[in-house]
Amino acid sequence: MGKKSKTSRKNKKAWRKNIATDDIDEFIEKSTKDALSGGSLEAVPSESLFYVDKSTDLAVKRKIDKSREKVLRCDSLLQRNPFIKPVPSSIQKKSIRKLKEALKAAKHEKQDDPKKESTSSIKDIWAEDKVTESAQADKVTDFLPVPETAQFNKKTKPSVIPAVEIEPPGCSFNPSFEDHQDSLAVAVAEEMQKIYKSELGPQPVPLIVTGEVVDEEDMYFLDADGGSDSDEEEDDMGIDNDLPSEQRASKKKRVTRVEHNRRARRKEVLKAEAEAKKVGKLAKEINSVADIMKEIEEEDEEKRKRHDRRVIAKQERLKSAPPRLGKHKFEPAPVQVLLSEEISGSLRKLKGCSTLARDRFKSLEKRGMVVPSAKRKR
Repeated sequence: MGKKSKTSRKNKKAWRKNIATDDIDEFIEKSTKDALSGGSLEAVPSESLFYVDKSTDLAVKRKIDKSREKVLRCDSLLQRNPFIKPVPSSIQKKSIRKLKEALKAAKHEKQDDPKKESTSSIKDIWAEDKVTESAQADKVTDFLPVPETAQFNKKTKPSVIPAVEIEPPGCSFNPSFEDHQDSLAVAVAEEMQKIYKSELGPQPVPLIVTGEVVDEEDMYFLDADGGSDSDEEEDDMGIDNDLPSEQRASKKKRVTRVEHNRRARRKEVLKAEAEAKKVGKLAKEINSVADIMKEIEEEDEEKRKRHDRRVIAKQERLKSAPPRLGKHKFEPAPVQVLLSEEISGSLRKLKGCSTLARDRFKSLEKRGMVVPSAKRKR
């Protein structure tokens, strides 16, 4: 910052020159402008400056109503499709909010009136007095849960497999001979399949390999035998080197200009033949458009049939076993069929067996409600 210039202070006239009058000039200029424009706005009351427009503008009202009645394109698409349910409005949230407020008000009333609680606790429950509406409302609000958050329960798909499966007639306590033989054949086939799987399956890798120990002398002879092949190869190379120069492969001859031209002409001929072949193939394909369309239709039909077969196979697979839920696969329980000597024809002579809990657990696993566990070996 530079220093202010020094001025003369000899007389009063010099003093007046150095007095700042900017604020006075601004005030005079502002008052002049206000006088020319009709007066200062600060002194005018608010009622004279502002007013409430109570007139109704029909055009604006119609425009607002039209914008409210307008339906978005996404909503119109949802309304057209009868299979899509509309999105629930916020009425449920409002009702939940009102219920919360009512419950809070009821709690505050109970806290404010402790005498009411004490008298209600001493009251005889067998008395046949008339219950007032407020007391009844209090009882109702006591049992209403406070909905903190809206909980949506996920609906599980019903299983294709029934909860209680009906076994074949051959598993009855008194079956006919044919039905019993059929059930026995099924049980025997399952057992034989397990046996074949255990016998013909891949063998595990043994932890210990049996064999004889090789001595050091035998190891030396093995190494000596291994080096004989390299010696034979060296002998062959020596024989090839000893051949005369006439029998060796001759060097490549120098290609002349005539040979170059002949190769170029041959290359052009082959290129022209390839182009002609390509054009002929394209013309042939154009002529066989109908056959190509027929092949495409046959392929589409085959794909559709394959898809149908896959869907049917999946449904059949779901009927017999559940989808894969965990680490272990579901293993169905063996068929409960009586042997020929165990059939007595009477329920009283049947042997008791505790398979009810196991049967119910297997049913839960089969329907996909419980993750299958590993088979326990006893």
